Amino acid sequence: MAPSQSPDPISEDSASHHSSSESEIDSSSDSGGVTLDTEQNQQRAPKRRRLSESSTDSYIAAPPPPAPLPTLSRIKRKEDVAREAQAAADANANPVLIKDALAAGLEDARSSFTDLRVAPWLVGSLTTMAVRRPTAIQKACIPEILAGRDCIGGSRTGSGKTIAFAVPMLQKWAEDPFGVFGLVLTPTRELALQIYEQIKALSAPQSMKPLLITGGTDMRSQALALSQRPHVVIATPGRLADHIHTSGADTIRGLARVRMVILDEADRLLSPGQGSMLPDVETCLSAVPSAAERQTLLFTATLTPEVRALQSMSSSSSSSSSSSSSSTTKPPIFVTEITSANKSTIPPTLHQTYLQVPLTHREAFLHVLLSTDANATKPAIIFTNTTATADLLERMLRRLGHRTTSLHSRLPQSERNANLARFRASAARILVATDVASRGLDIPSVEMVVNYDVPRNPDDYVHRVGRTARAGRKGESVTLVGQRDVALVLAIEERVGRKMVEWEEEGVSVETRVVRDGVLKVVGEAKREAAGEMDEGRDVLGRRRVKLKKVR
Repeated sequence: MAPSQSPDPISEDSASHHSSSESEIDSSSDSGGVTLDTEQNQQRAPKRRRLSESSTDSYIAAPPPPAPLPTLSRIKRKEDVAREAQAAADANANPVLIKDALAAGLEDARSSFTDLRVAPWLVGSLTTMAVRRPTAIQKACIPEILAGRDCIGGSRTGSGKTIAFAVPMLQKWAEDPFGVFGLVLTPTRELALQIYEQIKALSAPQSMKPLLITGGTDMRSQALALSQRPHVVIATPGRLADHIHTSGADTIRGLARVRMVILDEADRLLSPGQGSMLPDVETCLSAVPSAAERQTLLFTATLTPEVRALQSMSSSSSSSSSSSSSSTTKPPIFVTEITSANKSTIPPTLHQTYLQVPLTHREAFLHVLLSTDANATKPAIIFTNTTATADLLERMLRRLGHRTTSLHSRLPQSERNANLARFRASAARILVATDVASRGLDIPSVEMVVNYDVPRNPDDYVHRVGRTARAGRKGESVTLVGQRDVALVLAIEERVGRKMVEWEEEGVSVETRVVRDGVLKVVGEAKREAAGEMDEGRDVLGRRRVKLKKVR
């Protein structure tokens, strides 16, 4: 008899499973069959798919439950409640009335060129040039010029005087285009070129023919273009006077029908003394109709006694003509001088400084000033009183590593135009110039003006420092003051109505750097080389050439 095998121990789980299966069979048999396989499959736990065939314990994890949506609380913080209450209180205390809203709208309308009765095509040209709102001098002068009045306009540098006379001139020309309608006289070639380019840009929608007549270019081509009756002539007095004297009556015949004459920078054109342009200006005015038959406009940043005297002369002449003739006379001359709140003739955003320098080491102090951390990247204009000093400084600064160019009367006109274009395009960081660059040039990138030589005339200082801080931008002027320049600086401060402050930069002592860092030796060598190059008749690139001649 075989020994009996002891049964395997049964665990509680297997026992419970066995009993549950038996109960299921009983219940199925009681119901009359085994047809509930589908229900049994549904009651079973769903199978979980394995990640791989070799893995028996790794399964795909169940996806995480979705994050609850953020709920918006309707309870306001105390700070928000207090802020809303304060805003409501301010609105109740200062309500915006209908009349205030209308006044604000009218004020906004007055600040547009359309309200000044400027033609739509000119408004479009101004918008293209990013000029959307008129300045004070433009608001004052444009309506009066369109009304036919003679005008004397004075405003600080960078206030938009060119647009103040160019816009009404172009609009009146467009109403009756013929021959030579306008004549613009300027003291410098560079300013004449700048006005010529601005008039071309403004008149782009129309078929206007402006003509530029300045020295340094061929007179024959200019005479031929002048005989073809351009619409507007922009000229310097000297070259136009040469054409009047030598080019013949047929060439200048068109000037006899000019209806509008503009003197830009009139203080310089009418100033007497040595080097005066007044004889050439009188020659130019002799070729145009008389003052009673034309409209005359004078614009300047400094109303000198010579300019103010024209007002009394015009009033006396008009009174005499009205007494001798009963015909209609011209309206009285319109004179306006736009000043800032502090009655200053320089931009309010200009920071005026001075730097005391010894007479014998002025070049070394200039080199250190241009090399400080704050000034090492600033575009700057350095003004001198003579062309020889400007030429020497350009050559010396080039040897000291500064990107420099120059602008003065000893250069040929083509080189002057090229140097100014290099500075405008930031190919050169420093422009060394005489006062030919102090009148009217608009170079927005200029951040600093250095007066290497203190100007003898305070009005020249006003025009020099006006090359920076234009149209509301910030700028800085530094005047190098020696032992003999104190009286000149006091006269300048009295003229502009503001005091200069001593130049300073944190952590920088110009005098210490000049003495300790060996700057005197380096600058002295560069100055000697530059002077030798000038004596040998070489240009700034070291090429030998014929002695420079002033081309008129």
